[in-house]
Amino acid sequence: MPTFFFDIVVLGQKIRDEEGTVLADLTAARREAIKDARTLMSNAVVEGWDVSRRIIEIRSEGGEILTTVPFAEALTLEE
Repeated sequence: MPTFFFDIVVLGQKIRDEEGTVLADLTAARREAIKDARTLMSNAVVEGWDVSRRIIEIRSEGGEILTTVPFAEALTLEE
C-alpha cells in the first residue's frame, strides 16, 4: 500500500508531514485529510483561532501533490 503525506499550507508556508500515512488509495487519503482538517479546525475554534484559510496538500512518496483539501471546504465535503 502507498504512503501519503499530508502537508499543511499556512499563508504560503508549508508544514511538511515527514512521517506519512500508509493508506489503501487516494480516496482513503482524501477521507483522512478531511477528518484531519475538521479536527484541526475544531481545536482551533476552542483556542479562538481562525484556520479556515489553511489547505492540506496530499503528496505522494515521490513528492507529487496529488490533490488538496481546503479547510474551508472540509465541512461540506463528503468523506
